[in-house]
Amino acid sequence: MPSYWLIKSEPFKYSWEQFEKDGQTFWDGVRNYAARNHLRAMKKGDLAFWYHSNEGMEIVGIAKVIKEAYPDPTAEDDTWSAVDFKPFKKLKKPVSLAAIKANKALANMALVRLGRLSVQPVTPDEWEIVMEMSGS
Repeated sequence: MPSYWLIKSEPFKYSWEQFEKDGQTFWDGVRNYAARNHLRAMKKGDLAFWYHSNEGMEIVGIAKVIKEAYPDPTAEDDTWSAVDFKPFKKLKKPVSLAAIKANKALANMALVRLGRLSVQPVTPDEWEIVMEMSGS
């Protein structure tokens, strides 16, 4: 059974639409130890919600891990890691941060509690609730 995650990208830097066009990408540039540790915990086949941060502030799609953690090529040493993803599925309907915060069942979701963390775990229950909210 896959584990579930949420990864954040600012749409003006790298949007879901660009990700779909590219067909795959590597997740690099993470310079937070907790986020790095989450990247390192990801396994091939895991799924991650793609969250547009700052602008939009909504979950728009699902990415699939296709290559597990390796040294981040943008870092000067091996302290930091990168992971490769490919698009898995666009959500039928984006799920906004406001809608997530309004759902009491998601009160403990990392997106609500640790808003600034760029890579975070999602529990199976949270995953199902967000999928229902998206109509997917």
